[in-house]
Amino acid sequence: MKAVCLLSGGLDSATATAVARREGFDCYTLAFDYGQRHRVELAAAERVARSLGSVEHVVMPVNLRKFGNSALTADIAVPKGREQAEMASQIPVTYVPARNTVFLSIALAWAEVLESSDIFIGVNALDYSGYPDCRPEYIAAFETMANLATKAGVEGRTRVRIHTPLMALDKAGIIQLGRTLGVDYSLTHSCYDPDELGRPCGACDSCLLRAKGFAEAGLPDPALTK
Repeated sequence: MKAVCLLSGGLDSATATAVARREGFDCYTLAFDYGQRHRVELAAAERVARSLGSVEHVVMPVNLRKFGNSALTADIAVPKGREQAEMASQIPVTYVPARNTVFLSIALAWAEVLESSDIFIGVNALDYSGYPDCRPEYIAAFETMANLATKAGVEGRTRVRIHTPLMALDKAGIIQLGRTLGVDYSLTHSCYDPDELGRPCGACDSCLLRAKGFAEAGLPDPALTK
């Protein structure tokens, strides 16, 4: 069985890919050069893909910087030092407009070419309140659309499934799951605003949530100790 796995290089997507591998899928990993402010996550995605035995790893160029309007694709300051309640109170400026819709659509195209029915994405509970395209109702709606939009779906030869194995987990739960699956988190990268050497800032929302997850899992973050 083949599966297309969205792989950003972060711990969520690495864990979701590892789940796909555990479930017996041959993983075709897909990362995006979408005009993000740093290249570190693309290097991390390639490392993780090799580590998890990806059959093929594709980096797809989709320049969302042309539209901007996000701290990840424009010259907008990345928020730092926020409490979790503040993170959850509104859609953050790090939201990239329609990003998951764009990414899932391209994953759907590759899956159809591969004659695959399965796409894995690492969205999870911590992103519900902040990012509208990480909610379970969004994923369900996209899956419905996918089965209306593809030749294979219309002909009844397959039914596309969008797998979200981390949906009900917090960061600690994701990390604990990944440990059982042999994910090497030292290869991953989560920071929204790394320095020129690719080192995490330690203060953006993603860094803080990652640190909280490792602390609650009772584990050191190997990306900081390597």
